[in-house]
Amino acid sequence: MNKYILAIDQGTTSSRALLFDGSFRILGVGQHEFTQYFPDNGWVEHDAEEIWETTLASCHDAIKAAGRHLGTPIDANDIAGIGITNQRETTVVWDRASGKPIANAIVWQDRRTADYCDELRAAGHEPLVQGATGLLIDAYFSASKLRWLLDNVPDARLRAEAGELAFGTVDSFLLWRLTGGKSHFTDATNASRTQLFNIASQEWDTRLLDLFSIPASLLPQVKDCASDFGATDPSLFGAAIPIAGMIGDQQSAAFGQCCFEAGMAKSTYGTGCFLLMNTGADIVRSEHRLLSTVAYRLNGISSYAIEGSIFMAGATMQWIRDGLKLIDDAAASEALAMETGDDLSVYLVPAFTGLGAPYWDADARGALYGLTRDTGIKEVVTAGLLSVCYQTRDLVEAIRGDGATLDSLRVDGGMANNDWVMQKLADVLGCNVQRPTLVETTALGAAFMASLQLGHVDSLDSLAQDWQLDSSWQQVQTEAWRARHYTGWLDAVARTRSSRP
Repeated sequence: MNKYILAIDQGTTSSRALLFDGSFRILGVGQHEFTQYFPDNGWVEHDAEEIWETTLASCHDAIKAAGRHLGTPIDANDIAGIGITNQRETTVVWDRASGKPIANAIVWQDRRTADYCDELRAAGHEPLVQGATGLLIDAYFSASKLRWLLDNVPDARLRAEAGELAFGTVDSFLLWRLTGGKSHFTDATNASRTQLFNIASQEWDTRLLDLFSIPASLLPQVKDCASDFGATDPSLFGAAIPIAGMIGDQQSAAFGQCCFEAGMAKSTYGTGCFLLMNTGADIVRSEHRLLSTVAYRLNGISSYAIEGSIFMAGATMQWIRDGLKLIDDAAASEALAMETGDDLSVYLVPAFTGLGAPYWDADARGALYGLTRDTGIKEVVTAGLLSVCYQTRDLVEAIRGDGATLDSLRVDGGMANNDWVMQKLADVLGCNVQRPTLVETTALGAAFMASLQLGHVDSLDSLAQDWQLDSSWQQVQTEAWRARHYTGWLDAVARTRSSRP
């Protein structure tokens, strides 16, 4: 039996690949950042060709790194399969003949279609959209982005209607390129984020295709998360490698955290922050503007989740590093925060591309409040870190408002390595925060999926038994402290909100 699983973790700011052994230990990692384009106010784009190039380079780097670690080269014949996880909602349209994108990808953070989404809401379409997809009408999702590309790239709509073009989220585009154009598939989790997929019937919804004016010929076939997605073109790695798993990044992180039972929740701190709670076989309809989504689909059976999405988490610290140049690297933020004290009254509301859940305010823009003459670098940096905790509290309050109990939260992503932030998260939320020994849970979830499909793992129970706790944090601040600081945050958000209803 081939020994290894290659997990592709294609994110918003970088493409990564990790090679796992049969015990899900990381043997090698490859990572390449790629360019972020901001062509207009609230617009965010990626060059899908650069995404492909950095993904392929990361795969080769991970394989080479694993070979160095083991002291012997690894080739494609040693790799049993590939699992793919990806930034969701980001929208790519490409030429079926050449595989080349017809324009830059429109990123999930992009707000260019906010006015169009307002028109749909005003026309009374949100009950239809939310009822079918579990999603609110918002520029965040793929449907309005796809419509924009068809209407604004010359000849795109005509070519789409003629069957010359293909649409996909990043997973589909990578799959197409990996298989040399032989596979045009997606999985149920990524499909559930397009705003075109009926999460109850598990089919593309023709009513929504009509609403958004999307030709059905553009769409990929939807499969289980663990499935036969084809195999890589032999020219890429030296032999054909089965592609056996695909899952959107936030669902993948929840799967990698072994959140297999209803009520289990995780929060991932990457570019954004995404909190998912497993709701089992039930599609929970939030009354507090959270999203219903597919957690994973195995053997044709879907498990669902309720999700809150925050647009700026790690990206806030990236802005503080690269935009304001207040720190040289993200790791420096922890030391500065430890010097700041526990009674900071400076609030950074990072609404650089609007506010996500539970506000869904596309016109809000970032703001900094509470500045005094003694406010300096460490206070601004600490306010950026705390904004992640406060935004997570917004999501937790919404979940609790929907009747769920959340006493424990599993965390992962780059910022989960910041012990100061994790303690403040426990203080702000008033619940237990748990970090696993392996925080690379997004890539791990994709590796789990591929292993299930390949028969290397026989059950979810066997995966859950291997989850290991690294550190946990309990609230140490008083309830009065928690209430005072969160009230200050809510006041800052209220002053940041746009006039949009």
